[in-house]
Amino acid sequence: MTDWNKNIIEEFRTNSGKVGGPFEGKDLLLLTTTGAKSGLPRTNPTAYIRDGDRLVIIASKGGAPGNPDWYHNLLANPKVKLEIGTETIEATATPITAGPERDRLYAAMVAAMPGFAEYETRTSRVIPVVALQPST
Repeated sequence: MTDWNKNIIEEFRTNSGKVGGPFEGKDLLLLTTTGAKSGLPRTNPTAYIRDGDRLVIIASKGGAPGNPDWYHNLLANPKVKLEIGTETIEATATPITAGPERDRLYAAMVAAMPGFAEYETRTSRVIPVVALQPST
């Protein structure tokens, strides 16, 4: 997975935020969190949607039994850096793990990228939604 992410990150940065493969034509951002244990920056590509002035990402890990490492990192330090196209912004991450807002936002992601519906069928966990509020 690390090499796969590394290649997407390189392609994203080389092509002003555009990538091919499964993310071609989709909204993709680079999320940089601070490692919960190491304190080092960790960058991961992830799909996103917009919800008003917030960006929304999903901690799906493809439907794996556990949450992605980046999710654990942002729980420890919710201040994150986002790269969208050629722009870099600071944001605060807020996990939304249950309730109508989580369900609405997850459904919106499924509407934009239907593959996220399958991820829910692969796991018994409730997949967290994360709202990213850009700093002003």
